[in-house]
Amino acid sequence: MKRLCVFCGSRAGVRPAYRAAAEALGALLAERGIELVYGGGNVGLMGIVADACLAAGGRVVGVIPRALLEWEVGHEGLTRLEVVDSMHTRKARMAELADGFIALPGGLGTFEELFEILTWAQLGFHSKPVALLNVEGYYQPLVQMMERGVSEGFMKTENRGLLLVEDDVPALLRAMGAYHPPTVGKRIRDEKHL
Repeated sequence: MKRLCVFCGSRAGVRPAYRAAAEALGALLAERGIELVYGGGNVGLMGIVADACLAAGGRVVGVIPRALLEWEVGHEGLTRLEVVDSMHTRKARMAELADGFIALPGGLGTFEELFEILTWAQLGFHSKPVALLNVEGYYQPLVQMMERGVSEGFMKTENRGLLLVEDDVPALLRAMGAYHPPTVGKRIRDEKHL
């Protein structure tokens, strides 16, 4: 993997562990020569992961919509900052640049980015690894909801398998490096009506 996209909060959260995880991820990406792709902001976990990667000698590409350039305070010290016209363009560009995706803790925007990229994987639009860094169990309710989706018949087991979950940065990168996408059918069928 040459580039990894990180989805994360524009806030730092209340626990010091969130900041520590963002710093550890940014530093490890730089150490391994993996370029960071992210939303281009200089605030919250977004700014922390970017700064940690840069401080460790890494390369960072930010992609930010013009409308959020001031709101998310576009990071001016990046290797490259791409300013785009919309959130849709931002997400498509980050997906195009990245060889895989990691979600750190975050809010609605992070959830939305994560689920969109998972949906694209489910539909066979990409076969890149998608992972959660489950810092102090932050994402445990979301993982349980996905497992419930399987048990209630709304998701296939292989679709649940599209999401890697680890609570440790090195373990997460190892899992992503070993990832083999499940075979996903291109058509969705309602088994009841077959």
